[in-house]
Amino acid sequence: MYDNKTPRRPAGFSSESSEHRRPRFNASDRPRFNPNERYNDRPRNGEFRPRTEDGEQRRPRTRIGGERPRFDNKVNGGEHQRFDNKVKRNSGLYSERKRQVYQEKYEDPTKPIRLNKYLANAGVCSRREADDFILAGVISVNGEIVDSLGAKVLPTDKVMFHNQPVRRERKVYILLNKPKNTVTTTDDPQERKTVIDIVRNACAERIYPVGRLDRNTTGVLLLTNDGDLAARLTHPKFGKKKIYAATLDHDLDEVDEAILRNGVVLDDERIVPDALEFPKDDRRHIGLEIHSGQNRVVRRMFEKVGYKVVNLDRVSFCGLTKKKVARGKYRFLTPKEVAMLQMGAFE
Repeated sequence: MYDNKTPRRPAGFSSESSEHRRPRFNASDRPRFNPNERYNDRPRNGEFRPRTEDGEQRRPRTRIGGERPRFDNKVNGGEHQRFDNKVKRNSGLYSERKRQVYQEKYEDPTKPIRLNKYLANAGVCSRREADDFILAGVISVNGEIVDSLGAKVLPTDKVMFHNQPVRRERKVYILLNKPKNTVTTTDDPQERKTVIDIVRNACAERIYPVGRLDRNTTGVLLLTNDGDLAARLTHPKFGKKKIYAATLDHDLDEVDEAILRNGVVLDDERIVPDALEFPKDDRRHIGLEIHSGQNRVVRRMFEKVGYKVVNLDRVSFCGLTKKKVARGKYRFLTPKEVAMLQMGAFE
């Protein structure tokens, strides 16, 4: 019977046999250290480590096969180089995961719409440009050329543009904090920088600005391919609210302030601001709330009473603000903001 106190030994084991003994380390077998010998000069598995053409030793290779990159703390005259793992905002090409997904509005398949509106909603061109294409005879509906303005189509019709099928695009809504020296247009003949150049990599769809801002006017600007919403936000009869922060060339006189509060006439229309405040201690910085959609309305109002606007910034547009959006940057509207705009909650 096996005794736990007696250790078990394999069969044929003999304490006198040398083949079962653990080999002892012989210090004489170890190569002596040579201080003049480089690390890479020592053989590893019968091979020497490679060197560069200048004789410098190479870094160990990674599993993929390239050389392991060496991080140098000292660059540009001893300055410390930090590793920045943050990707710059608004850089790179269009990314699908960065965009917002909005709920599509229901469209009655039996309700016809104008052909130019159909093309504009598909992102082919604007409504005015669509009329030119229709007259040119490059638009066909269900295999037949349409060359008359006012033609209507159904959402289920097959529309072709230059023999290419027209597909409806997903809606995109982008809020841009417009910088100076930027033109609010889709294309500039003088080849100046446009707002489209800033948001070019934001989406694959064709978007355009809602309304206009002067070249040197900064602030909130909405860009979208939703033609119906753009028309409701810019048409004068809807009277959407806009808030501006203006800086004048000199202090606003109390008499001129009273004139502005009572309204000034521009293009046979009396423009009365909804609010006029002085957010700072001086009278050069003025906050102005207005509903008019006339071109350059704020600058023209102050010019009417003898003042020049040095800086003009649109702080709010239809309830949208540039909060947390740096100058020259943009963001997608949230689905809640889009729903509020479509319902007309922002006046």
